[in-house]
Amino acid sequence: MLSVLHPKAYVPSLFHINLQDLKSRGIKAILFDIDNTLIPWDCQQMDPQIEAWLRHLCQQGFKICFVSNNNEGRVAALCRSLQVPGIHKAAKPRRKGLRRALALLGAATHETALVGDQVFTDVLAGNRLGLYTILVTPLAGKEFIGTRINRQLEKLVLGRIKKMQS
Repeated sequence: MLSVLHPKAYVPSLFHINLQDLKSRGIKAILFDIDNTLIPWDCQQMDPQIEAWLRHLCQQGFKICFVSNNNEGRVAALCRSLQVPGIHKAAKPRRKGLRRALALLGAATHETALVGDQVFTDVLAGNRLGLYTILVTPLAGKEFIGTRINRQLEKLVLGRIKKMQS
């Protein structure tokens, strides 16, 4: 039961994602959650370092797509600035939005990673679809009320996962 909530990798930030490891696993496409993964939930501008890192990913040959439960305006603005595709109102942990993203990129599940900050939306959705899931520590800032509730449950799940690994 817990395995569907267990990310394949857990890193403190995007900058700790090992791109060589992803390439060696055959990963060619990366789906990114937006809020508190790439940009704080209450901000409109992406940190220039994160933007540069995403551009570097594209230069390395990775296809990227943003997949968010947020609205079209927020997703479209970030997609325009980086000239990448995006899916809004993805309804994660449902898989439909992720499938749409895979179709946009022309990518298969076994060659795609999903990066997000939430176990019950991002990791659960990605694992259910068979993606390589990477959980990142959420960016600092305010959070949506529903996310704050999920964070309390996540602490319990992550604690149990860590206990099982020891």
